[in-house]
Amino acid sequence: MPYVLPSGMFRAVTTPPLSEYVVFVLFAGGVRQQESVLKRYLAEGQNENVEGNIMYNMLTGAPPNDKIAYGLDDTVNNIIGGIPIDPILQTPLDQIGTLFPEVRFSKGGAGHFNGLSTGVSGNYYASQGLRNRPLSPTIFEYLRRYAGFKATDCWYVSVSIGGSRPLLNYSAHEAYGRMYGGNFIAPTTTFGAPGMANFMNFKNYHPDTEWETILEMRAFLNQNFQQEGLEIAHLYNEVEEEIFIKEFVKSTFTKVNNGSVALPPVNDNSDLKTIGYAVEVLNWFKPKLMVVDMANIDICHGDYTAYLKNLHRADHGVGFLWREIQRIPEMAGRTTMIVMPEHGRDLVHNPIKDDNDWYAYDHSGNNENTRRIFTLMAGPGIDGNLRVGSPENPVGDASDIVPTIADLFGVKDIVTNQGLLDPSARSLFDRI
Repeated sequence: MPYVLPSGMFRAVTTPPLSEYVVFVLFAGGVRQQESVLKRYLAEGQNENVEGNIMYNMLTGAPPNDKIAYGLDDTVNNIIGGIPIDPILQTPLDQIGTLFPEVRFSKGGAGHFNGLSTGVSGNYYASQGLRNRPLSPTIFEYLRRYAGFKATDCWYVSVSIGGSRPLLNYSAHEAYGRMYGGNFIAPTTTFGAPGMANFMNFKNYHPDTEWETILEMRAFLNQNFQQEGLEIAHLYNEVEEEIFIKEFVKSTFTKVNNGSVALPPVNDNSDLKTIGYAVEVLNWFKPKLMVVDMANIDICHGDYTAYLKNLHRADHGVGFLWREIQRIPEMAGRTTMIVMPEHGRDLVHNPIKDDNDWYAYDHSGNNENTRRIFTLMAGPGIDGNLRVGSPENPVGDASDIVPTIADLFGVKDIVTNQGLLDPSARSLFDRI
């Protein structure tokens, strides 16, 4: 029977939820299969006969035994990346979860915005330019409309405000939009130099003793945005949620100042700092859904060694994120994590060489290798040590994450019945 949600919307009960919380990691700025799930290291990238797994928090396999150039810099022996980072997880995620090693990015060019928007909307818009919201609803909108989630249940935690990332928390679809949007934060901007300079010390009005002042200020500010087309594009956080967000920002600035942000053991790039702040979001809000993206791997356009180092660090970040989730009492054992690159990279290198004389790689468009990605998921009800698909029999599509998350929260049928997903999109549970 249908029942009324707090928003006044009606929802038909479909299936029981499989998970209480979901964290979806858009794994960096384009990952080649060869250095990731294939564990080829230098063997298929630089004609060096050295193989090995540099993502051992996520994947099972021995690391390389020669030409180590992906870890921390060995300043004693002057070797770039010569000290691998210690694993965080005793058991790799592919042993406790399910790996789809050959998923396809099936439509359009392998651009970052197309990859990111496909991940959160379940649809491809290859011809859509930057500075435009996705035309199809995002997973945030589906869950807020059909699962009754409030705004602070849904967060997009971004590595930056570049590449139109702030437009990915809700769509331009006329039946959805900002009324059902998720909250967006780019923590290295909010809590980095821009935020420190502009609003770290904002006045903190107390709702118990200064509520009338708050209302007067809000009314005054809103009067300046009542002209048609200039309305404030808020995200329909309730007043209590707005106060909660403000307290989070204030608390996090305090942690920044005293050096207590929950950062990974190695945190020397923006991906890892973003992962640390994502853990702060999880600890504070306990959101039902959090999407977090990464970008540092995209340095592969001009520096293959730095690409290896950042791929290794992205794995470190994912391992840290999973470990920290298990340390949050409300989320431990109740959280599903999904990891998927936004797209792949070229098979053939470009002419640029780095300091190790290794060639760099682009993601130049519609070649097959840029369409090869993987998906890894772990959590309650997900089979461990299971591989689904192979290079000869690829299983999965980049558009699958939205129906999969909807499936995890028990609203897959109502989401798919809207007819707004790509025809290729299916829940990964159905593919299994």
